[in-house]
Amino acid sequence: MLYFCMVMVLSSSLTSCMTTKTSVGHFKEKQGDEYTYSKGKQFWVFWGTLPIGRTNVNTPTDGACEVVTRFNITDFLITGLTAGIFSSYTIKIKAKKNAVATAN
Repeated sequence: MLYFCMVMVLSSSLTSCMTTKTSVGHFKEKQGDEYTYSKGKQFWVFWGTLPIGRTNVNTPTDGACEVVTRFNITDFLITGLTAGIFSSYTIKIKAKKNAVATAN
């Protein structure tokens, strides 16, 4: 039992390793502060082999964004409690606010 608890704590602490970041358009070159534009969850069944529907997350009109897909602690709990039959991933769309130059 102690071994199982140690594995669970270790597994939940390593979930940040399951992150994918994809830049779209000129997101990296664009100046400004990053903010979360939209977010959603994608659900899967049978150990991630079949998606349940399609998650529609909004993107900026100029197309410059970063798509971050992460398996966080909530997703870990959903997957763990259902033995992987039902799982989820968190999707976050990041954009940049335009930097406004101020003259002194």
